[in-house]
Amino acid sequence: MISYITVGVDDIARAERFYAAFLPALGYVLEKYHGDLSFALPKQPDQSVALPEFYVKRPFDGQPASTGNGTMVAFAALNQQQVRDLHAAAVAAGGFDEGQPGFRASYGPRFYVGYLRDPQGNKIALYSSNPDDPGRDG
Repeated sequence: MISYITVGVDDIARAERFYAAFLPALGYVLEKYHGDLSFALPKQPDQSVALPEFYVKRPFDGQPASTGNGTMVAFAALNQQQVRDLHAAAVAAGGFDEGQPGFRASYGPRFYVGYLRDPQGNKIALYSSNPDDPGRDG
């Protein structure tokens, strides 16, 4: 089971503006720890384990942060409208569009996704597979 995911950044303030533009709408709570950011979903009483946390930190080795080629973190949204809204909010907060929200031919007919880069260049996906939303073919 994944316990946490960390992305490296050089500018914590820019990263906070970006991630705070959409993660709280997905239920994440921000905690700052030693100047770094920790986003966590509150543990529910019926959960046996906590869901993975998402950390935004300066690299421990003191070197500049870099992005991983092929590395991406995906966050589930409630529906297609939320994907569109949060994608737009993240771009307005300093992120970069890496693929407008929509369906992709290489994914299933219900997988609706928008791609972003945070201000450091880390790739982020916001997606929904809500069965109540229209599918690609419908």
